[in-house]
Amino acid sequence: MPPIPPRLLVVAIDRLPAWILPPYGATWVAMPTLTALAGRGLVFERFLATTDDAQATFGDLVGGLAAAHVVTDDPRLMAASRPDATPAPADVHVVEALPRAAAEAEPETTSLARLFAAAADAVARGRQRIVVHAAALGIAWDAPEDFVAAYQDSDDPPPPPGAAVPDFVATADTDPDLLVGIRHVFAAQLTLLDRCLAALLDAAGDGPLTVLVVGLRGIGLGLHGRVGGGEMPPYGELSHLPAILVDAEGRMAAQRFGGLVTPADLAATVRELVEGAAPVDGPREPWQGVSLAKLFDDWSPAGRDRVVTTTRGGTAIVTRGWRAIAPAAPTAETTPPRGIRLYAKPDDFFELCDVADRCPHEVEEFASLLAAVAAGDLPRAWTTPLSPAAEQGHA
Repeated sequence: MPPIPPRLLVVAIDRLPAWILPPYGATWVAMPTLTALAGRGLVFERFLATTDDAQATFGDLVGGLAAAHVVTDDPRLMAASRPDATPAPADVHVVEALPRAAAEAEPETTSLARLFAAAADAVARGRQRIVVHAAALGIAWDAPEDFVAAYQDSDDPPPPPGAAVPDFVATADTDPDLLVGIRHVFAAQLTLLDRCLAALLDAAGDGPLTVLVVGLRGIGLGLHGRVGGGEMPPYGELSHLPAILVDAEGRMAAQRFGGLVTPADLAATVRELVEGAAPVDGPREPWQGVSLAKLFDDWSPAGRDRVVTTTRGGTAIVTRGWRAIAPAAPTAETTPPRGIRLYAKPDDFFELCDVADRCPHEVEEFASLLAAVAAGDLPRAWTTPLSPAAEQGHA
């Protein structure tokens, strides 16, 4: 009788930025299940998307997993394809998330709850490797009103009505109370998500299980003008994502890894942990995945020296000490046009203080790398040696 394959649960969530989650500092958001997972697993503090294409990121994360059963709320996943990625998975169950005019009366009828209930059913039917792909945070904010009310003080203005995901550019004239209300509604969705995650983990039981909870793409919540899923430059609000990996053997529980990590790196790590897949030998492109599985043995990997993120709204180069951004073109949020923006890491977590005019040498160095991306020379952007100041920032 063949051995039972190791169990794996991957929960990949579109429109989930890191900054608003408790394991990343937002203690005002109620997500006890995710917080407990962070206590059981390894938190990747600087997990960065290389694109704003959520389907491409999803393909990078799970395209190489063998015999995975995918439960998704986005039927477009079936048609997802990229010339350089594994085709869309064949074993897919779709529970479509639809736009809503109003919040649901009960949590069980929300898009997230229906999706996670289907995933729990797959667990009950003995599926050993389950991937949950959730797009609902970008489709409908349909958590019941009492979820939103939990974030409202008595003197707060009422939150925006309805369940539609907002999409607009916030300006100096935008009412700050509106932005606060939108964040409260989004936080309510996160609490709903957390409850759904708890039910799925309960269904999975107490046996050995590798769990990965990961974001695919962030969403604008007014930190940089954009609210919703519209085009924006690649600030951390869009590309700095959560990633929490719980080892089936309980190794490295409650640890945090501060190195730069891409979706391809995380995919290689999971494959090695679950399938025992050895790292690929031979020539590789610099953006291809590098396994960090040895983190669970001896904490030896250091992560990358940079991550290049290319989106519709611009390009970013992220190093240990900086995020440099080149917006693609002037928009309502970027008028008049501005050049490269530079944010010090880790001090400027929310990227609100552009120091480009104070760091001309770093800007010049990053400008060369960003120009390489614009010219289509990705190897140069990923491999040109960095100066210590560009890599590590200023102490």
